[in-house]
Amino acid sequence: MDQDIDHILVSEQELKAKVAELGATISRDYAGKQLLLVSILKGSVVFMADLMRAVTIPCAIDFMVVSSYGGSNTMSTGLVKIIKDLDADLSGKDVLIVEDILDTGITLSHLMPMLKMRNPNSVRLCTILSKPTRRQTEIEPDYLGFEVPDEFVVGYGLDYDEKYRNLPYVGVLKSQVYAD
Repeated sequence: MDQDIDHILVSEQELKAKVAELGATISRDYAGKQLLLVSILKGSVVFMADLMRAVTIPCAIDFMVVSSYGGSNTMSTGLVKIIKDLDADLSGKDVLIVEDILDTGITLSHLMPMLKMRNPNSVRLCTILSKPTRRQTEIEPDYLGFEVPDEFVVGYGLDYDEKYRNLPYVGVLKSQVYAD
């Protein structure tokens, strides 16, 4: 897999340090609240596992599968589809959506208002990566790991065609891997 990576954007060590920092901040901000971490699968599973271990206050977790991508596409289709909804009742909870990457913001611009209608105390966003140059909506993360350039990134949960998720770093995929 490493041979398909053009260069590393965020190292394994940088990811570990940032997740520890985010966990400490979230623990302070949500102390005394009913924190529910909501992982948007599949991409955020690695970040979610690390982040929930870095959070030092009681928290619950739940999972959603929401997509605006299809198959091995590298671009958002703009159509948002909920494949698996939450199991938890959000009433009275403080919901923190955990995402792998905030790209166009289309998916979250549909998802966040939908979750707010379920009577939580709050709905906020934590993402390990953000591509602000690609944003098509007003969505911005409340908790951010790293801003990355508009390049096709994989690793640390992010994939291309269901591959590369298990890389311990975030790297830029060589264009010949996904070029038609």
